[in-house]
Amino acid sequence: MSRRRITVLGSTGSIGVSTLDLMSQTGGAEAYQVDALTAGSNVVRLAEQALAWRPALAVIADAALKPELDTRLAGSGIATAAGDDAVEAAATAGSEWVMAAIVGAAGLRPAWAAARSGATLALANKESLVCCGPALIETARQAGGQVIPVDSEHSAIFQVLEPHNHDAVTRLTLTASGGPFRTLPLAAMKAVTPEQAVAHPNWSMGAKISVDSATMANKGLEMIEAAYLFGMGEAQIEVLVHPQSIIHSMVEYADGSTLAQLGPPDMRTPIACALAWPHRLPWPAPRLSLAEIGSLTFEAPDEVRFPLLRLAREALKLGGTAPAVFNAANETAVRAFLDRRIGFLDIATTVSETLDQAIGADVTGAGEGPLEQALGADRGARRLASEAIGRRARAA
Repeated sequence: MSRRRITVLGSTGSIGVSTLDLMSQTGGAEAYQVDALTAGSNVVRLAEQALAWRPALAVIADAALKPELDTRLAGSGIATAAGDDAVEAAATAGSEWVMAAIVGAAGLRPAWAAARSGATLALANKESLVCCGPALIETARQAGGQVIPVDSEHSAIFQVLEPHNHDAVTRLTLTASGGPFRTLPLAAMKAVTPEQAVAHPNWSMGAKISVDSATMANKGLEMIEAAYLFGMGEAQIEVLVHPQSIIHSMVEYADGSTLAQLGPPDMRTPIACALAWPHRLPWPAPRLSLAEIGSLTFEAPDEVRFPLLRLAREALKLGGTAPAVFNAANETAVRAFLDRRIGFLDIATTVSETLDQAIGADVTGAGEGPLEQALGADRGARRLASEAIGRRARAA
């Protein structure tokens, strides 16, 4: 049997590392031929991964780090490249399966390139769907590929939504852990530090995604993703707080049946689903014991304490480039929070102000085609968000 050709975009992040770990447990180099690995700035880990998997190409997005990458891979026979264009080119390396795990809008162009290549696109980059999901999915379809979601919530829906009964679906329920501040009073959130915000109770994730979980912006983004991935209207999608993170999402049908996908909180499970689909991949996965867990609890989200949920729903209703504006403003605000330039509650305020200004200023994005329009809206929203952050800093 020939080895599967794999490319991992964002191989040094939490999803990329989990992907390579899963591959090592399910055949390693005998089962998988790695065509390309890319990273943003973690040149040490990228070099280690490249020496372990021997891809044809290793790419570092930060061009200033290419000399170090060259030194670390000297004599290995592995080609190196650097810069955003090189990352995008790596997405079209000819692989049959591409993991798109670059966090943020930086992953949009590479994911789009992978979709055009006809590969199966395992999509962990939320922004690609939020900014231009319908066009991305259609691009992959026309190229002979498909998009398989890797987020645990969307993977759960993907697994239990019956294509032949799509018209009978009445509701999608995205579950949320509630993050580290689920029970923290609103007044206390003003003093939340970046260190507290990245300490997720259930999942091991990067800093930006962990902050999104703490603000519940991640669930807002996932609502938008679900609408595009599964062809559902905003009113058909709800969020339910489930602190144990055992039920990953649910699909309700017209006959009253509700199907759920359950499992321990381990990202390797949805990655395994995407890697083997439509088959199942045996690996030493953590097993679910409901007897040991004892009980599962649920509650409605508090949109007063977590206003980004409401703002994401408003962006989805507005449509067009509003979801791209929401995403860009949130990314900009989260970066400012992690840099200690704004407070935790200022993230939502910044996003709200940016959405209001973008609508008033008609920041729809210049250029032809959905990708360029989304990128234009992204740039405009980042400018507006940065201005809002600057005003807040001057007033402090």
